[in-house]
Amino acid sequence: MADYSKQNLLQLIKRIGVYLSTKVSKILNIQDVRSFWAIAGLAVAVIFTWRALRSPNGSQRRQPKRQSPSHNNENSLPSGVSSSSQDSRTQNATDEFFQPANATLGQIVRQRLSDGRKVTCRLLGVILEENTPEELQNQATVRLSVLEVLSEITKYSDLYLMERVLDDESEKRVLTALENAGVFTTGGLVKEKVLFCSTENGRMSFVRQLEPDWHIDSNPEITSQLARFIRQQVHISTKSERTASSNVFNSSSLEQFFGGV
Repeated sequence: MADYSKQNLLQLIKRIGVYLSTKVSKILNIQDVRSFWAIAGLAVAVIFTWRALRSPNGSQRRQPKRQSPSHNNENSLPSGVSSSSQDSRTQNATDEFFQPANATLGQIVRQRLSDGRKVTCRLLGVILEENTPEELQNQATVRLSVLEVLSEITKYSDLYLMERVLDDESEKRVLTALENAGVFTTGGLVKEKVLFCSTENGRMSFVRQLEPDWHIDSNPEITSQLARFIRQQVHISTKSERTASSNVFNSSSLEQFFGGV
């Protein structure tokens, strides 16, 4: 349980590092003194954020010294505090740090992706309401809440959608659903960038060949196997399952990851 909180802290630090690296690179190019002081202010904010996360009111609390001698409570949680609430507090701190007040969805998307130029995303459980290839043999339903996010992603990144299907009819059903939802008219996505395969290994092969900066998936096994090949990932799941890797972010939905819109 404590490992999840540590992983979220590592994710926060990694994102801060990427953000600082980008800003410093821009300063070196334009030599803007005002930007230098902005980075200095950001560094101070990082320190205060780190201290807040380690404070008694943050996600870590000191355990009482009196413990039963028959149990090892070194990694136990304080009374009334669950691992999910710890993760939630850490993620909230991350969101508040990286999302400026009144930021637009486009600004949040670009900031979260850290200017990643290529994104791959599976369809089932992320873009579609359905969760299995078997369900696609009967219907395909686009989650309307993700449409705006998809549109913003295509403005900044080269987006590829992919899925495993059991037959040609399922493939046609998915493309029709995406077209009817306006996915191919409101953003920069085209049908040629929607890829289909017959196995999960084939889907992993698609991702590795495309070499994206970000991959979004709802299969924890696929996410884990790709962790050493892909720079950043988002694991989407409404269940309690989480992928414990320093370069994988966990979220209940695609729109929630981009600011809870």
